[in-house]
Amino acid sequence: MKLAELQQDFRLWLVSGEEQLGLRLPGAHAAGLAVYQNNYRAQLVGCLEVSYPHLHSFLGAEAFLHAAVAHIKRHPPHAWTLDAYADGFEATLVEVFPANPDVHELAWIEHALGAAFIAPDAPPLSVADFANVDWDTARLHFTPSLMLRRVSTNAAEVWRSLDAGVPCDGAMLPEAAAVMVWRRDLESSLRVLEPLEQEALEDMRRHGSFAALCAWLVARLGDEQGIATAGALLAGWIDAGLVTGLDTVPDIY
Repeated sequence: MKLAELQQDFRLWLVSGEEQLGLRLPGAHAAGLAVYQNNYRAQLVGCLEVSYPHLHSFLGAEAFLHAAVAHIKRHPPHAWTLDAYADGFEATLVEVFPANPDVHELAWIEHALGAAFIAPDAPPLSVADFANVDWDTARLHFTPSLMLRRVSTNAAEVWRSLDAGVPCDGAMLPEAAAVMVWRRDLESSLRVLEPLEQEALEDMRRHGSFAALCAWLVARLGDEQGIATAGALLAGWIDAGLVTGLDTVPDIY
């Protein structure tokens, strides 16, 4: 057996644990091989526990381990660093706990907070940077750490409670909401949004045009309320450090 074939067979066995694959390895001894597989799985379980500490507390050790083992069986590491192994765990949770959207949304929040922390830096603009802006052509750029998601449960409240060391039960929200995760300086932040603000942010990230935002809000809310809402949203985004760039490219839409 060539070295490349041996390495491939060992990898396939390590991931799947299938007995027939283990027997193909030269000089294979089940007890000895089990050491490698136990260490492999323990490292990956530990990685998920570190990446999702609040989810671990929310689910409990047994349920979390059940989900982690299911993830490990289906998804071998895909990157050079174990930090990336946490990517995609939410999809496994949807399969393992299909009737628990609070679990899915809590996992997304926890992963997003970690991803925001290592996102590229982009210094935020201040109010002074907007002093002489032509709002008809102004285009805004947002921090690379910004992530948005619609939610149907109180997952944000659950995360905050667990972060304070206080248990909290998951519950459905009376109306759909949204959550926003981003980083300012060295701190990742979480905020609950109204769906209207989430839609506005999603649109602004696509085209950046403040004039288009105003037109969209006027169509939704009417002239007076639409313009007032656009101004209030912009002020909030600047205050939160979300806006990191500004240009005045003419609108081509």
